[in-house]
Amino acid sequence: MHTHPNLLFSWITVSATLRDAPEIAALVDAYGDALAELGGLRRTERDLSAPEPLCFFVLTGGTEHRVLDLWARRRESHPDAPVYLLAHPGFNALPAALEALARLHQLDVPGRVIYLAGPDDTAGLLRLQTALHDLHAREALRQARIGLVGAPSDWLVASSPPAEVVQATWGPQVIPLTIDAVSAALDAVPDARVAPVVEALTRDAEAICEPDAAALHAAARVYVALRHLVDARELDALTVRCFDLVTERGTTGCFALAQLNDEGVIAGCEGDLVTTVAMLWAYRLLGQLPWMANPARLDPDANTLWLAHCTVPRTLTQRYRLRSHFESGVGVGIQGALRSGPVTLLRLGGVDLRQMWLAEGHILRDGDAADLCRTQVEVRLVRGHVLDLLKAPLGNHLTLIPGHHADRLRGWWDTMIAPA
Repeated sequence: MHTHPNLLFSWITVSATLRDAPEIAALVDAYGDALAELGGLRRTERDLSAPEPLCFFVLTGGTEHRVLDLWARRRESHPDAPVYLLAHPGFNALPAALEALARLHQLDVPGRVIYLAGPDDTAGLLRLQTALHDLHAREALRQARIGLVGAPSDWLVASSPPAEVVQATWGPQVIPLTIDAVSAALDAVPDARVAPVVEALTRDAEAICEPDAAALHAAARVYVALRHLVDARELDALTVRCFDLVTERGTTGCFALAQLNDEGVIAGCEGDLVTTVAMLWAYRLLGQLPWMANPARLDPDANTLWLAHCTVPRTLTQRYRLRSHFESGVGVGIQGALRSGPVTLLRLGGVDLRQMWLAEGHILRDGDAADLCRTQVEVRLVRGHVLDLLKAPLGNHLTLIPGHHADRLRGWWDTMIAPA
């Protein structure tokens, strides 16, 4: 199981009886020490508006209405926060927590019960630590700013949600930017900023195939311009209607997006907000850099699929070549060989972005097919089936994440996003 760094949180006790008060006080002290080691601060009912995540520690039975009352007061300052109830083995605490959460679920309030068998319940404390990390990831998404540079590409007929849907369901604010803003930033890039970027890009390349010096400098200039916009607009992520760069500037954003991802600024192609949100979620929750790609070929009998795209974060690769952009034959694309190993595939969708497809698999090999985008990888699924993509697709792009994380993603989703 994965561990997470300690994160500040608050907890409030909920009790309905004074019977055996000394025993209950001793129980709270014992659990309190364990919670403090995770970053827990014991609070009182006066602190229901505290900014950090809050857990209600149910100590006894008969507390169901009390939990509901405390939740109602908490939501005045945190209207859509999930409810986390801690429960222990004694004094009918667990059945009370279950009943209270059942009622909250009937009211469409997300939440869960975290059962701690004792102050030294390592597994239970790890579940709590993971849940707290979930809450902090949720808050990071709600504070995030995603730049939408140009409109989504015309072919994204199922992947162009309104900005208000993105914010309502997932939290990030969408910041609209025009392609003209990119053009202006491109024109303002000093030549002195370009050469070091080209040198860093070419230094570790296994080969430079189609791009000439002019193409390399133009692609590097796009990166510098987008980096300026990211910093100036305080963006956590962005997605670019990148084919406009091909038609209007004769260059591509493939390298720029790859480099921004390597720097921790999640960057998606084609103005695809849906996939950019998925990438940002994976990065914030798992700390893993994702890759956005098209499913290009499927083999239902072998349960394999090929993914391909002309950009990939170079930190995900064991080697790479500099190529042209596949569709246009201009600019700079990256042909990277991803490291072998387990991966998770993710796709969000639906009109309100509350649908999800998840699968786990293993990278089998990279490819060099002439009729696909430059970076190509074959994945065999071990959990999920490629036929799902044909029967109920959510869109064309998939997100690949190194490692097996389906349970982790699903657990977060079930609490924070999934329809009631």
